[in-house]
Amino acid sequence: MSETRMEKLADNKQNLWDQRKAETLSPLGALAYRSNLLGSDRAISNYGGGNTSAKVTDTDHVGREIDVMWVKGSGSDLADITEEGFTGLRLEEIRPLMERDEMNDGDMVTYLSRCQLWPSMPRPSIETLLHAFIPYNHVDHTHSDATNMICCAENGEQLAKECWGDEVIWIPYTRPGFTLSKRVAEGVRSHPEATVVLLAKHGIVTWGDTGEQSYSRVIEAINRAAVFVGQRGGGNAAFGGQKVAPLAKSVRADLLASVLPSFRGATSQEAPKIVRPDDSEEIMVFVCARQSRELSQVGAACPDHLIRTKVYPLWIDFDPSTEGEAELRTKLLEGIDMYREQYMAYFERHSSAGEGMFDPNPRVVLIPGVGMLAAGENHDEATLARDFYHRAVAVIRGASCIDKFVSLTEAESFAIEYWPLELYKLSMRPAPKELAGRVALVTGGAGGIGSAACRKLAQAGACLVVADLNRAGAAEVADDLNGPAEAVGMDVTKEEDVAATFRAATAAYGGVDIVVSNAGLASSAPIDETSAELWDQNHAVLAKGYFLVAREAFRLLKQQASGGSIVFVASKNGMAPGKNASAYSSAKAAELHLARCLAEEGGPHRIRVNSVNPDAVLQGSRIWSSEWRAERAETYGITAEELDEYYRQRNTLKVSIYPEDIAEAILFLASPRRSSKSTGNVINVDGGVAASYPR
Repeated sequence: MSETRMEKLADNKQNLWDQRKAETLSPLGALAYRSNLLGSDRAISNYGGGNTSAKVTDTDHVGREIDVMWVKGSGSDLADITEEGFTGLRLEEIRPLMERDEMNDGDMVTYLSRCQLWPSMPRPSIETLLHAFIPYNHVDHTHSDATNMICCAENGEQLAKECWGDEVIWIPYTRPGFTLSKRVAEGVRSHPEATVVLLAKHGIVTWGDTGEQSYSRVIEAINRAAVFVGQRGGGNAAFGGQKVAPLAKSVRADLLASVLPSFRGATSQEAPKIVRPDDSEEIMVFVCARQSRELSQVGAACPDHLIRTKVYPLWIDFDPSTEGEAELRTKLLEGIDMYREQYMAYFERHSSAGEGMFDPNPRVVLIPGVGMLAAGENHDEATLARDFYHRAVAVIRGASCIDKFVSLTEAESFAIEYWPLELYKLSMRPAPKELAGRVALVTGGAGGIGSAACRKLAQAGACLVVADLNRAGAAEVADDLNGPAEAVGMDVTKEEDVAATFRAATAAYGGVDIVVSNAGLASSAPIDETSAELWDQNHAVLAKGYFLVAREAFRLLKQQASGGSIVFVASKNGMAPGKNASAYSSAKAAELHLARCLAEEGGPHRIRVNSVNPDAVLQGSRIWSSEWRAERAETYGITAEELDEYYRQRNTLKVSIYPEDIAEAILFLASPRRSSKSTGNVINVDGGVAASYPR
């Protein structure tokens, strides 16, 4: 088969080095620049993976000229690392370690910490000694897809020789640390003709006298591997060819919408999860192929993948041509139980140092004809699991087309997954936020109280669904939030809109945990001037709308079977009569009683239902910028400009109430950390209006 007709198994990479830019940078700045180039393409460098270094002559704190190696700090990402992300070490203190026969990880970490230029610098990369021992000024280590297709082939050493000839050094799998560093260095020193090291089941190392040379060798190695893999395996059907036909996109979307809440609830036993569905073309080819079930259970495509996706994904034996929603739900729940048992057994087989077991639930689930589910304890972790498995699929595809795909053994996998040096990288992540892993849906999210609630919940770590009749306004709020957020146009009086909004939340995150029912309007008129249309409008939004949202929330939360919180934003008028506001006040009273009824219904399912009662939130409110402001002023015989002061003087504390005040109360009731044993309650946020004190 000619090269032009062969299937492309790996992309060629463009050399992006700009010498004119590099010449304007300091040596450390040039290292950061090189690192950013490598990290900008995840087919070259995984998130958080890979490491780079540069050896330079520098001046120490007393003015002495010394040899320094700058190396990537542990846990940083090449894509956005800056000069502050590197650690400087005194090379003259490290070089003698090459003469040792062995060194354990603990001693290595302690020793290197004493070689740092400053104690406050980040801990250096796990593979610092590898960089130090290679006798070149610039070293790069990455885990590119194309080269890992050879690294993860059963006959990888032979294939590497065919591809690179004498330019390659093959290192059998060795966990990173002193031993691997020494083996690589010995190989490079004894083979001056070599340009690349391939680490079996791991990645590649390149080097050079200049940063440009080391970087260029990465690109050259990837492109040579891509051509070789294409020539050798481009004529073979991916994963043995298609076994099942993928369901139509709309059908699989409907199917996932019906089963995702059950899946999410079942995997949230240890901690709430965010679930990212994926039915991209690459994933659909994989899950629908003949050999994919077997290939998926071989193991991770490299140690970096394993940390994010676990040793194996959960494969669901689902036949999309004969089975449907009920069968898929059952198989998902049974599969999770089986996976947990198998993971616990795997842990027991290999645990020996008192390690604490990680969450035993799967991070990646593969469903024939449907796609992939990626789960994580927050949105970023779920996204990383998804993205890393895309990289795994690419490596598996190439390796299995040219040879037999191989992975780490179970013991090797455990040694990486529970490796203290790898765990240190994970420990550097920020502590989880209060609502990490939880999804909040806010109706009326574009308004003053709604947008404040969205901001407060997002700051606490929740993923947001901003729902509003004003779709454009909801999108503005979502775009401004510091975190994942989806904007949805919704009319709370329409059943189909409400159902579609919860479906959108499920498609984005796997389900919902917190529902803030806040959509509203207001009207003021004496009873004899209140039209039936005005009455119906108030009760449609404030009573029927809250009912429809709560009903859909209960349906989803019951399916998740992991509890949840519903917060009604009611009003002082629901507790204390409002003159010339019978339609509004009676609808708000209906909200309050509905919440109490739902608290009783929700209790057995750990669904908490509480209410917040604001009063006179004039600032930032769309309601108070409407005719309502003038109407209420007229009711009290004052001007609209005097209304702020009137309400301030009416309450006991003599304060104004702002949207952020209501948002604080919403967060309190939404958070299981703060109010896990509260349901059926009402929090007044009104400055103290005696007539509305609960009794």
